[in-house]
Amino acid sequence: MLKSMTAYARAENRSEPYEAVAEIRSYNSKNLDIALHLARPFLPLEERIKAAVAAAIHRGRIDIRIDIKESGDAGQAFEIDWPRAKAYRDALEELQHELNLPGGISLELLVSAGGIIKPAEKERDLEPVWSTVEVCLRAALSALDDMRQREGEALGADFRRRLDDIDRQLTMIEQASEGLLAVYQTKLLERIQSLTQGQVEIDPGRIAQEAAFLADRSDISEEIVRVYSHLEQFRHIMDTEEPAGRKLNFLLQEFNREFNTMGAKTSRTEIAHQVVALKSELEKIREQVQNIE
Repeated sequence: MLKSMTAYARAENRSEPYEAVAEIRSYNSKNLDIALHLARPFLPLEERIKAAVAAAIHRGRIDIRIDIKESGDAGQAFEIDWPRAKAYRDALEELQHELNLPGGISLELLVSAGGIIKPAEKERDLEPVWSTVEVCLRAALSALDDMRQREGEALGADFRRRLDDIDRQLTMIEQASEGLLAVYQTKLLERIQSLTQGQVEIDPGRIAQEAAFLADRSDISEEIVRVYSHLEQFRHIMDTEEPAGRKLNFLLQEFNREFNTMGAKTSRTEIAHQVVALKSELEKIREQVQNIE
């Protein structure tokens, strides 16, 4: 089963006093790379979240943001920065004394300095938080997987069309490469007769030997057999449940190696043109395979 590495999903879950919203975006990547955005008080949950993602996804860059809120006053707590408050008060008193200013130092004046009263990080039991987050996270991962499967099915259909086209072109190449020995014998005879103007007696045995040598050098039957095997293997990999991206990418390199050899060995123009067409089709598949998990 093919899965695309590009997808998006969002899910939310409320379980008093917590509410969690998870957004996941996945992109192409050679390996699994998880980027998690999580508020500081909930960072102890980071390893659990990444483990859940890694269990569901094998490859790709995963950008995941989880927002967690507490209802009511459950998450409200503040603390006083006493050293800052006292230092500011002392500075105000000194300023008042040196300038001989009337009046008192009010609470409002102290608080206006900023940073004296600030949110406090309190101890919290993260298990209820994780219970809320886990449900939300698994729902988002499930939705992401559904989208990746749909994209993968579309890519798979495109691959099958292109593989069938390669199969047809390969059959044409196979047919065009048959009878090479007779072709080279004819070409050699015509060439020698043209050069000698018929003044030299031609040894049929030597012609057959040279033609056989040229035909053997131009024989691409082994490459054709291997390409047929690669086509069968490609289709098989697409139908398995395992992640296919790396295997398909490697197999495409093997395709390309066989096509290059075929192009280098053949001396027939029509076959060379068909090999170029095959390589063009292969490149289109290769571009799409980069998006497969």
